[in-house]
Amino acid sequence: MTSTETNLQEFTISRTFDAPRELVWKCLIEPEHLQQWLSPAGFSNRSLRLELRPGGTYHYFMSSPDGKEMWGKMIYREITAPERLVYVQSFSDASGGNTRHPMSATWPLEMLSTLTLAEKDGKTTLTIHWTPENATPEEKETFANAHAGMTQGWTGSLDNLTAYLTKIQ
Repeated sequence: MTSTETNLQEFTISRTFDAPRELVWKCLIEPEHLQQWLSPAGFSNRSLRLELRPGGTYHYFMSSPDGKEMWGKMIYREITAPERLVYVQSFSDASGGNTRHPMSATWPLEMLSTLTLAEKDGKTTLTIHWTPENATPEEKETFANAHAGMTQGWTGSLDNLTAYLTKIQ
């Protein structure tokens, strides 16, 4: 796994999986797969709604080991199977409205997420680019100072995905 910062306004992380691109793609777009891996280590995830189309929404619910509840949503912008997925991600409430990060009042309300998948010799590299969307200067600064935490959170989710892919192949 590698993590690089091209500038303070972009966070990039990638992971190569011993799995074909089509399977990794399904894990990114199908609710029965997403809820198995898309959460930090130790959290559980439940898919509430998924409309896979530009302008469609994925609304989900996460629960921490100590019982804290968080909702999130993605609004899809671009879907190019099986190689590219672009969406705006945000924290939300139970009904799908945007909310602030439960632990950071200055975290950006929206994050532009661009995921690309490249396959070589039966292995797939998933690269995630994350940038604040429509953010204030204070939100951009919070984001720029949080790269270590983002690396930790995404590493946990990608570890979950690695384990899940191993289980379903």
